[in-house]
Amino acid sequence: MNPKLRSVLFWIHLVCGLIVGLVVGVMSFTGAAIAFESQIVDWADRDARHAAPPAQGTPRLTLEEMIAKVKEAKPAVPPSGVTVSSEADSMVTVALGRGAAVYVHPYTGEVREQGAQGWRSFFHTMEELHRWLAASGDNRAVGKGITGVANLAFLFLGVSGLFLWWPRKWNLRAMRPILWFRSGLKGKARDFNWHNVIGFWSLPVLVVLTASGAVISYRWASNLVFTLTGNEPPAAQGPIASAPVVVPTPAPGTQPQPLDAQFNAVMKQSKAWEAISLRLATPPGAGGPGGRPDGAPRGEGAPRGEGGPRGEGRGGPKGPQASTFTVREQERWPLFATNTVSVDPFTAQPLKTETYADFNSGRKVRTWLRFLHTGEALGWLGQLIAALASFGAVFLVYTGYALSWRRFVPRRRPQPEALAAPVVAPPAESNTNAA
Repeated sequence: MNPKLRSVLFWIHLVCGLIVGLVVGVMSFTGAAIAFESQIVDWADRDARHAAPPAQGTPRLTLEEMIAKVKEAKPAVPPSGVTVSSEADSMVTVALGRGAAVYVHPYTGEVREQGAQGWRSFFHTMEELHRWLAASGDNRAVGKGITGVANLAFLFLGVSGLFLWWPRKWNLRAMRPILWFRSGLKGKARDFNWHNVIGFWSLPVLVVLTASGAVISYRWASNLVFTLTGNEPPAAQGPIASAPVVVPTPAPGTQPQPLDAQFNAVMKQSKAWEAISLRLATPPGAGGPGGRPDGAPRGEGAPRGEGGPRGEGRGGPKGPQASTFTVREQERWPLFATNTVSVDPFTAQPLKTETYADFNSGRKVRTWLRFLHTGEALGWLGQLIAALASFGAVFLVYTGYALSWRRFVPRRRPQPEALAAPVVAPPAESNTNAA
């Protein structure tokens, strides 16, 4: 690289890092902290989800009865979703409003709070910091804007860092100090070695994390994915919603089928299902479920605001709507893939099944990027790699600031002491008694 161009790029890299470094450090630390959130919460919550065996001959409650129990226990927040697990001893999860949920014993109707409250509170705080620096109210948009810009800046720092790292000579002697850690170094030499080594090995993962983060944060970036794959960008940003499924108009006075009958129809459509979720219609003004209810299948593409016989969500189509179920199967690829099954609520007949294979190429890439950002696309190994790269980014921020500090605030060398005056031997005492 031309020395002048390299110098300009270096100063842009340095100034950019100084400006966004603290925000990048917060996002990197919190990203590493929440990498294994689902596994940790599931492990810590295992006792709360366990349904004790009922007395012999005890009939199983209907889903409507379970929801009624929740309404009695939590009258202030309307139920917004139901998740049924394939495990025989598992509680039924009923989502409440935006993100909260309770467990219901399918035989006794016991309503149980979720466990692992300490872990849930910790991860909630980390997510708030990661997404919008824990801002609240109207300031949340400002916090989200800051993290979005910092994420783009971090992407630039990674790419520009690669050009600055590029060795002038490709030989073992030149490459060794920038490819692996060296022992015995201190101060500037140590920080420079760490910055180069961590940056080099983390770069591929950090580019994926920051690029996917931009797609999640900005609509133009999300639309670009669809445009580059030759597809029409969706009308809305975020998880892609399928077109509403038309339900034949029932005869006057026809009542919806019980939820159990609708769930059974979905179970027959699925192979080896692991969890099935249904979003319930919420009353106007109550607010729909925001985020994934605990226990619900993970994935993108499930329509929002449906699940009841009439769509009363804001801006939704009027008239009968399909009950839309999200199904997570035990054997699936990609690991985040879920199926969406639309059921006629009046006949309990499946109307449409949409799988990951039915997505267009733009939606497939967009969904991959969503789960590559958390590492979940590749299971626990991907989460581990994402966590290590995020933790490495914390050290990149530290070493970057340390190197900048030494550049702008050089350590003052101790001044040499003044030369001592020559020591003059005292004159020999005259011997007055000399002969």
